[in-house]
Amino acid sequence: MFGCHKMPKTRKVRLFKNFDIFKKLDIFMLRQFVTLFAGTFFISLFVLMMQFLWRYVDELIGKGLSMEVLAQFFWYMGLMMVPQALPLAILLASLITLGNLGESSELTAIKASGISLLKCLRGLIVFSCFIAGCSFIFQNNIGPQANIQLRQLLLSMKQKSPELEIPEEIFYGGIPNCNLYVQHKDLDKGMLYGIMIYRMTQSFEDAAIILADSGRLQSTADKMHLKLTLYSGEWFENMRSQELAGGANVPYRRESFMTKVILLDFDSGFNLAEASGIAQMAQAQSLPQLVEHIDSVHRVGDSIGRRVAEDIRAVSFATPQISKGDSINAVKRVEKGKVDFDTLYMHLTPEKQRDILQRANSRIQMNTMDTEFRGLAAQEYNQREREYKIEILNKFVLSLTCIIFFFIGASLGAIIRKGGLGVPVIISVLVFILFYILDNTGYRMARQGSWTIWFGKGLAMMVLAPLAAFVTYKANKDSVVFNMDAYRLFFIRLLGMRQKRNVASKEVIIHDPDYRFDAERLAVISRELSNYSEQHHLVRLPNPINVFFRYQPDREMERIVPELETVLEDLGNTRDRYILSYLNQYPVVSERAHTRLFNRQWLNAASAVLLPVGIVLYIRMCRFRLRLYRDLKQITRLNDKMIQRINEM
Repeated sequence: MFGCHKMPKTRKVRLFKNFDIFKKLDIFMLRQFVTLFAGTFFISLFVLMMQFLWRYVDELIGKGLSMEVLAQFFWYMGLMMVPQALPLAILLASLITLGNLGESSELTAIKASGISLLKCLRGLIVFSCFIAGCSFIFQNNIGPQANIQLRQLLLSMKQKSPELEIPEEIFYGGIPNCNLYVQHKDLDKGMLYGIMIYRMTQSFEDAAIILADSGRLQSTADKMHLKLTLYSGEWFENMRSQELAGGANVPYRRESFMTKVILLDFDSGFNLAEASGIAQMAQAQSLPQLVEHIDSVHRVGDSIGRRVAEDIRAVSFATPQISKGDSINAVKRVEKGKVDFDTLYMHLTPEKQRDILQRANSRIQMNTMDTEFRGLAAQEYNQREREYKIEILNKFVLSLTCIIFFFIGASLGAIIRKGGLGVPVIISVLVFILFYILDNTGYRMARQGSWTIWFGKGLAMMVLAPLAAFVTYKANKDSVVFNMDAYRLFFIRLLGMRQKRNVASKEVIIHDPDYRFDAERLAVISRELSNYSEQHHLVRLPNPINVFFRYQPDREMERIVPELETVLEDLGNTRDRYILSYLNQYPVVSERAHTRLFNRQWLNAASAVLLPVGIVLYIRMCRFRLRLYRDLKQITRLNDKMIQRINEM
């Protein structure tokens, strides 16, 4: 009615059939992938949690923490590790999935049906994008709260048992009304050596100084006090007693002891620390909060710069006695030599000279300290702004890493075609280590300001994204980029290494060799090889000018060698053990290595200009000419033996 035509029924059936095939294939691939992804995710999460736990194992051991507190610690630690575990799980799962399909030839069957690799991975690509989106939402909503809770627990654990936190050769003020100095501590025996204690009860006038050679600090059973056992020491204390001699003052009390026990008030129960300072960290904020804090920190940094500029202008031009014009005229007079400040200074009295120097020195020190303080403040705000921007990029980078790791893992799995947990685990670890080194290096360089933020956080993506595109292209084209045999053959040819011929006796022979025809061909080939060796003078050094600049194509060996290989292949169907022995003695002849360096003339000329490269290549070609000379003699000798054996048969 409106000029439309109906789709043919056969085409509709074909479209529905193709859609049904793709639907079943997507479901099959997702079923294979999701199961492995769930397992690899928990494995990756466990490994990352163990790596994180080793950093804070000292905070957990010996603190008497309850199971509830430990459960909270592991729960929040697991939540914080989820964004890092997702890319590694996707990488490992995609490697195993495609490796299993390739190893069982299922991937070959899929490609044989006309479905390309990218179409085969269509459902998995959508699933990986979904995981990347979930990772971003998790980092933006759940991750900051988990980070706050975890760091709050870690800070509380550090404050719970101070006997493990006391540093060496530094006064420790973590115990109320007490400063403790320890020269050395032995954690294995739980002993402290070289102890000095400043204990204030009411005021500094009533302070007690305690010296001891060694001691032991322990928590009491009720966790409300610290038991300090001291050995071989002295106690000095200022005292004001109204009970002695009618209120007479006693200046101090001195006591020597061999063993003394002191109880110090300290609540060593587990109490959560304040989270106000932790909440200001970049890792503890969502994307909108980070954007808001960047604006506020930027405004504060600008205000500090404006204030410094205003103070400089105020110092320079706000003096009421001297105008700006007078200052300029005075500077010009000094430059012309009309005013000598040294002469004016020397005419002053010594008291005024000292007063001027003191005021100048005080003013310089004050300005220096003020400038340093403001510089540190501006540097702190700049550092905080950089951390906020880095965290914003980090949320996107970790999400995009899921997609990039999927393409790397799926492509490598399709190329290598090895399933299980052997090769995939090794490759996953290598790729993740590469990502971790690049990302961590970029983060540190961007955080300290050596690199720009986008370059530091994008360094890993700039390296891995081209790698993902390259391996995906190679996998889609069925490339042999990871075929070890191809690389081995390439280096054998490059280094001129000898290849061995291996001709074994066949159990089933369909056609016997045509011995007479093969013998005639071997006789002809022997004459051709002898003529070639005489005409080309293989023992002599070739003319370098002809090699690099006047090369003439030599196709003779390219014709003779394939004919020889055809004859040897036909004779390989023999049952005669002498002929088989002769066949294995034939050398594998290189057809072109003795004639030219490269196929293109401009490459030969370029190698001649680069003298070290040209000399090496020229020596390599001469080596191949000598080898060919020996090979031709050996082939001629073997041809004679082969013809003789055929005649005997």
